[in-house]
Amino acid sequence: MATSPTYEKELLVAQLAVQRATLLTKRVFHQKVKGTTSKDDKSPVTIGDYGAQALIIHAIKTNFPDDEIVAEEEASSLREDKSLAEQIWGFVKETKLDDAESESLIGGPIKDEEEMLTRIDQGGSAGGASGRIWALDPIDGTKGFLRGGQYAVCLGLMVDGDVKVGAIGCPNLPVDDSAPLDADIGKDATDEGDSRGVLFSAVQGHGAKSAHLAKGKLNPAHPISMKKITDLSNATFCESVEAAHSAHGDQAEIAKKLGTTKASVRMDSQAKYCSIARGAGDIYLRLPVKKDYQEKIWDHAAGDLIVREAGGEVTDSEGKRLDFSKGRTLSHNKGVVAAPSAIHPKVIEVVKSVLGSK
Repeated sequence: MATSPTYEKELLVAQLAVQRATLLTKRVFHQKVKGTTSKDDKSPVTIGDYGAQALIIHAIKTNFPDDEIVAEEEASSLREDKSLAEQIWGFVKETKLDDAESESLIGGPIKDEEEMLTRIDQGGSAGGASGRIWALDPIDGTKGFLRGGQYAVCLGLMVDGDVKVGAIGCPNLPVDDSAPLDADIGKDATDEGDSRGVLFSAVQGHGAKSAHLAKGKLNPAHPISMKKITDLSNATFCESVEAAHSAHGDQAEIAKKLGTTKASVRMDSQAKYCSIARGAGDIYLRLPVKKDYQEKIWDHAAGDLIVREAGGEVTDSEGKRLDFSKGRTLSHNKGVVAAPSAIHPKVIEVVKSVLGSK
């Protein structure tokens, strides 16, 4: 039987690129968010989003110049707002890994502000079913980022519409894989000290891993797996903080029908995928709030692979695999249901019954 390709270089570049980008997002948080009285100021998110996107695309294009990238931001507004562009450039030019070999491998520094804007604009691929396309979310969970809760820097490589490599940096998740999720995980979890900051990764056919986020060379990674769960009453549900992102009422009804007694844990970003992949949670539900809403591929590509490689199943609310080959959105899917493979069919059965009764 043929073994799956290992994508060693792609994985290394993805891990280092995400790790470097988290250094920028953490600096933006500590310098621009922490201690400010107004959480309505969106500029820290804007600075972090654009800066992380520029650095990650620089790493990809240095190593794989012909690859396409589907990313959230484009630079036209920055070309008009010079002062914002200068602020972003101030963070980008100061961000580097403290290991010269690792920094060189992902392109070293961006040379000037114009190159930074060019890199940001290289994230405009339409996506699709053919070729090598990266899906990038430079700050997933912007409200979590602003409140000092959970956010993630997410990168996935799709080849002919199938996710092959995923890397997710979660600066505010506990390093300890066995740390249980509690209600406070979504807030006041900033990255100070050595107990937080995790880099998750996976390659199709080769399992999922986690490592302590570093500032230079990658730390050693170890395999992770979903928790074996037989008694659904003990299951931990993860869901989005924002009611606008996910139907909390339907999800509560599903949990009740499954016999789950624990309160659900609400947290932002693909940190939810990562938490269930390492067994800190069990089930992730993201059910559609509006009939016409289409999920963005960059919000799910890396997390989908990491959960499946950790022994889970990820489908939409009808039990269909997420289809990343249809462009920039999951236009052929509604909602997301992620759970250990052994109980996923039961969860889908209940999801269908609750949603079908409406």
